[in-house]
Amino acid sequence: GDRHGHVADVTARTLMCACRGCYVLFAPDGAGGGHFRAVPESCRALPGVRLSPSQWDALEIPVSVAFFFLNSSLDRVCAFYPGPAGATESLLPLETWTELCAAFPTLEQTVPDVEAILLRCERSSADAECFIVPIDWCYELVGRLRQQWRGFDGGREAHDALEEFFARVRASAA
Repeated sequence: GDRHGHVADVTARTLMCACRGCYVLFAPDGAGGGHFRAVPESCRALPGVRLSPSQWDALEIPVSVAFFFLNSSLDRVCAFYPGPAGATESLLPLETWTELCAAFPTLEQTVPDVEAILLRCERSSADAECFIVPIDWCYELVGRLRQQWRGFDGGREAHDALEEFFARVRASAA
């Protein structure tokens, strides 16, 4: 149907559409046995998260937006950012992430594999927009930006798509 959920195959690191019955089956306490997990459908704002430009640089993210999630198969936090080729994995320095989690414990309140920390941080400001979002939203953002990307920095259409996406996230988190 038009309204459906997504299920993550944790082992293969893929997302699949699921009817409502299957989605519920793989909810956190469901029958998935850890191999399949239902992707949550809501997001939450994490106000007050602040990153200095040097902290953002230490994360080795070359653009202003990235998402971070705990990959249970690898037993580590993975970081991705959007680009013209799709989602690009950053080799996240764990000490930087550990420092950020110590300063902002809410960064560790995600469900592994299916929720992510979505961060947007302009280098000229310590203010960051930070949300816990379903992992499929992150890949939706990557896909939208990939379709719109032009030139070195993405171009006007990609920037507009990013603004529209974050407006929707803000509204959903309110």
